[in-house]
Amino acid sequence: MKFILLSALGLLFLLGGCNNPQEDKGTADLDQKVDSLLAIMTLEEKIGQLNLPSAGDVSTGISTNKGIAKQIKEGKVGGLFNINGLDKIRAVQKVAVEESRLGIPLIIAKDVIHGYKTTFPIPIGLSASWDMELIEKSARIAAQEASADGIAWTFSPMTDISRDPRWGRVSEGSGEDPYLGAQIAKAMVKGYQGDDLSAANTLLACVKHFALYGASEAGRDYNTVDMGRLRMYNDYFPSYKAAVDAGVGTAMASFNEIDGVPATGNKWLMTDVLREAWGFDGFVVSDYTGVSEMIAHGMGDLQQVSALAINAGVEMDMVSEGFLTTLEKSVAEGKVSEATITNAARLILKAKFQLGLFDDPYRYMDEERASEIFSDENRAVARKVASESMVLLKNEDALPLRKDAKIALIGPLANNKENMVGTWSVSSDISKSISIYDGIKEVSTNPENVKYAKGSNLVADPDLEERIGMFGKNTYRDDRAESVMIAEAVSLAKNSDVVVAVLGEASESSGESSSLTDISIPEVQVNLLKALKATGKKVVVVLLSGRPLVLDEILEDSDAILNAWFPGSEAGLALADVLYGDVNPSGKLTMTYPQNVGQIPIYYAHKNTGRPLEGEWFQKFKSNYLDVSNEPEFPFGYGLSYTNFSYDNLKLSSEAIDKGGELRVTVEVSNTGNVTGKEVVQLYIRDLVGTVTRPVKELKGFQKIELKAGETKTVEFTLSEQELGFYHQDMSFYAEPGEFRVFVGTSSDEVLESEFELK
Repeated sequence: MKFILLSALGLLFLLGGCNNPQEDKGTADLDQKVDSLLAIMTLEEKIGQLNLPSAGDVSTGISTNKGIAKQIKEGKVGGLFNINGLDKIRAVQKVAVEESRLGIPLIIAKDVIHGYKTTFPIPIGLSASWDMELIEKSARIAAQEASADGIAWTFSPMTDISRDPRWGRVSEGSGEDPYLGAQIAKAMVKGYQGDDLSAANTLLACVKHFALYGASEAGRDYNTVDMGRLRMYNDYFPSYKAAVDAGVGTAMASFNEIDGVPATGNKWLMTDVLREAWGFDGFVVSDYTGVSEMIAHGMGDLQQVSALAINAGVEMDMVSEGFLTTLEKSVAEGKVSEATITNAARLILKAKFQLGLFDDPYRYMDEERASEIFSDENRAVARKVASESMVLLKNEDALPLRKDAKIALIGPLANNKENMVGTWSVSSDISKSISIYDGIKEVSTNPENVKYAKGSNLVADPDLEERIGMFGKNTYRDDRAESVMIAEAVSLAKNSDVVVAVLGEASESSGESSSLTDISIPEVQVNLLKALKATGKKVVVVLLSGRPLVLDEILEDSDAILNAWFPGSEAGLALADVLYGDVNPSGKLTMTYPQNVGQIPIYYAHKNTGRPLEGEWFQKFKSNYLDVSNEPEFPFGYGLSYTNFSYDNLKLSSEAIDKGGELRVTVEVSNTGNVTGKEVVQLYIRDLVGTVTRPVKELKGFQKIELKAGETKTVEFTLSEQELGFYHQDMSFYAEPGEFRVFVGTSSDEVLESEFELK
């Protein structure tokens, strides 16, 4: 039989399924469009929409799909990811809309995690800014750039809460706190999706990894998670739910198991919680080979795990092709209903209509808008965001530097542009990023005063250094003896006014599949720092990291420590702005820094035991350690400034509030120093008595304010019953009447406090 190939919209129009496609989209009913298209699709074509292969430009796992064009022509591909370049994207889209039977456009995806070409700080660095406006703006710029380059869908934001810095993927998240994580999730979704998803400069966002991935046992990637429901709902679910409430279009299943069932096949998680309880109306995609990996979990063969996944509520199969190759058989055997497959296809087609792909399949391929990519304006924003994310951990009269100072810039990554963008920067042009050496020289009033020596390798073990130098992030290992490299650095330091030692990790030391058991500064770097400190010069440590590190070995031998994370494409310039004082550091930690790895997990919002430690040091038969205190090295919310802030006159609008009422909390914050600075004012609460135990502190509000030298501002917060509530054993959410303590201050540790009652 001879078939006449028509576009999907053409078929719909002939069948009377929708209005003229040239009319405004708002005049046509979206559900009618989708249903009309589904009515003319075969089961095989519906299953094809559920298949998301990798185009193979970048491989992040164990499988690379081949024969893409043939599959697209046969209607067996719903979308593609890891495809680079407008020409390639246009070519595969052309096959989809002009050579397949129904002409259904593909959705093109990319891991746009912290910027596209213009690269912002890694997400944990972004979170340290505590600036929701800047975070949203970073996502908005990423969407504008990626959408001009053929991308319609990003696998971001990652909202996994994590309290274990051994897990490499803490670099992709927003830290340990559910309240802060929720605010950042909302800002990122709004930045990517904007107010109108059909606009050509927006991206479909994807909240991941649903759920609990940040609590992987032993901090090891892809590992199991074992957690009670109360902790899930109160500590780990809020950031995902915030993204759903913000209208996120898609969700990604996590790799870990929950209650003995992998998330990818967990119906309670994907259907009962995500859809029925939270009202999520987008589609769920598996993570890379997440469906087929359930075989290794012990859930059955490919047909069994594919049926498990789609019946659980996962609509799109990334790379495994289990849906593509087994679902027809499962339908025939009654293991999966055709209605389930139809509903999955409906959700994916709906997203494509919402993105405007049926109106114009090539709308995200815009050569005219390509000038927006990596523009001077975008790079200026990236420079500002990077400088706002840096956290000053220590400063003993060492910073800021004079712009004409003779600087000995030393360290394994001090003159390395490739590592500045951090992990998950797959679209970055690392050749255009700004090294620390070049950035400091550019901002200095006398560039000749800035001299560089490597001083050491990142780690002693060459095999380990090779593993952390992946994806073009070359570490340029030096084969000279350690003593020779240190001697060269010491000689340079002796002839300088100040030493800036760039220490820490390589960019791929954190990220996916980059877990560590030892998160201390490597010995070769510690040896270098001790030698530099022995010169008698002031030593400023610039810390590059994608996670909290154990810093005990470098605290004594440094006069200042500035945590720069991985600052992005404008790294060197942003860092120079802070070092020289053009920008006053205002970042605050979003994860607790442990004294040593044995304290992990350590986080501020912990529960009390029946035998809490009284004081800061050891007491027999109390909950503590023999060898170190319970205290962190640096607490959540901590960060210094080049000025000083004081907190006074904490006031509550009432000593008691009724259910349904509100409490106003005010505090006076003053800049008592000599320069303008920004301060993150943080509000915490504690429910003193509950029917289930409550944390010793919970973040419930924050404001980032700017104060001139000598200026005082009154900062006001409002607490309602919503902020005081929590989930109970029956999973109901409400606030219990009783006594509460409220804390306001510069970190989770340094606060003023008062009390009130909820009646």
